[in-house]
Amino acid sequence: MARAKLGATLGGAILLGLMAAAPVQAQEGAAGGPQGLGARPAPGAMPGQSLIESLNRALDRAIGPQGAQPAVVNTLIAPSAKLKPAPVVVELFTSQGCSACPPADQLLAQVANRPDVVALSLHVDYWDYLGWEDPFAQPAFTARQKGYVRAAGERTLYTPQVIVGGEQSLTAPAAGTLERMISAEAAEPPRLALAVAEGEAPGQYVIDLAPVGRALDRPSVVQIVRYVPQAQVEILRGENAGKVLDFANVVTAWHAVAEWDGRAPLRLNAQIEGTEPAVVIVQTALPGKAAPLPGPILSTARLR
Repeated sequence: MARAKLGATLGGAILLGLMAAAPVQAQEGAAGGPQGLGARPAPGAMPGQSLIESLNRALDRAIGPQGAQPAVVNTLIAPSAKLKPAPVVVELFTSQGCSACPPADQLLAQVANRPDVVALSLHVDYWDYLGWEDPFAQPAFTARQKGYVRAAGERTLYTPQVIVGGEQSLTAPAAGTLERMISAEAAEPPRLALAVAEGEAPGQYVIDLAPVGRALDRPSVVQIVRYVPQAQVEILRGENAGKVLDFANVVTAWHAVAEWDGRAPLRLNAQIEGTEPAVVIVQTALPGKAAPLPGPILSTARLR
């Protein structure tokens, strides 16, 4: 069992708003990776039902009254606050069982505290067969990575992999390349206005969305992500056996709370429990065979 020191308590189920259903192969970026992931549907695939119906049913079964509660949709007057540049979302798909991943974990830690970046570490589970079960890994994170692979028209997973803004992929993370990707994403004109305010009750937040200039071309999913800022784990088996590894912004929960067509302004009331940091991410939902695929991230904001 892992011996871990965490900056906050881990808890809650992880449910992804954007998931894939097609099989892909997995490889490590710097060395030989695990065998192909097979022909089974990706974990978390939700054929036959609407995205939010499926997520809310799973959420009710998994966590009951805990975690992020389903948002309440109200009529919105467009946000009056001056539009500010949104932070750039940087997702790292990593594993404690992957010998090529520690440098990428360190790279993510270098940008984790930047105000212009939301850095998120998502641990996948397809390295667990090597003898070390990553305590942070979730099948849903593997499904999310598969979604990015399918959206890009590819068939192979690489570990580690960095996704910037939901659309730029980096399979050999390097500081200079990552910085250029972040700068390019930050230079994109805003596609929506996202405003967050604290509600009247503790842990309550009001999230306002409005298209900028014209309606969005595709529907989107509003997601709330929780994470632990710091974690340290002593690895006892597998490719990294004997190492003590540090991790930044380890994602513990990922909830889809609303679908939005991007045509008219929208207001969401969200109740957040616990002390872990939380961010809201609005992401394009691309067409998929069995479930939507993750597309460009339109905006993000820190709730706390």
